[in-house]
Amino acid sequence: MKKYLLAAGAAVTAAVAAAVLAAPATAAAPAPTAPSLTTPTASLSSLSSLSPDAAAPSAAVRTVRSGERVDAGGGYTIWLTRQGKHWTGPDGFEQFRSVVDGNLDLTRPALSHQGEGTFHSGVYGGPQAPGRVEVTDAEGRVTRATLLQLPGRPGWGVWYAHTAPSDRDVSVAFYARDGRLLVELPAMDF
Repeated sequence: MKKYLLAAGAAVTAAVAAAVLAAPATAAAPAPTAPSLTTPTASLSSLSSLSPDAAAPSAAVRTVRSGERVDAGGGYTIWLTRQGKHWTGPDGFEQFRSVVDGNLDLTRPALSHQGEGTFHSGVYGGPQAPGRVEVTDAEGRVTRATLLQLPGRPGWGVWYAHTAPSDRDVSVAFYARDGRLLVELPAMDF
């Protein structure tokens, strides 16, 4: 099942109203594979057993050209344009998440989540310099996401991560470069 979440605000908690869209899966999710080692943050998956406070204060944000295709592992490809996040999965179906349609208020911390099996991605943004995005599963395993953005720090970027298989949803947290929690999307049961 594909899941889509969106939240914005400083210190968002489980009480936040999150926009949720659910769409039926178009194909069964393949077994996860290791993320591409083309980014400096891919090796940070070893931090998955650490709490957010014990993890390094921030991850490097990889700057990519508009339209540059990034191998996100597991058959997923992501690319950014000025209009937003584009991605394809193993099924080859192209998807898009706009950053210009008014659904994300980038004047304050913002975070979205699109989940497809064990592959998770979304848009982060706001006025603060991005530090890291972490995905936490129901068993408490934390996975550090890879962060991408266009040149010139446009106020938004894209994150992605692969997690272990689970029968339950994940929570996602966006931290500022100084380690402060900016936005959290709690796990939701569908």
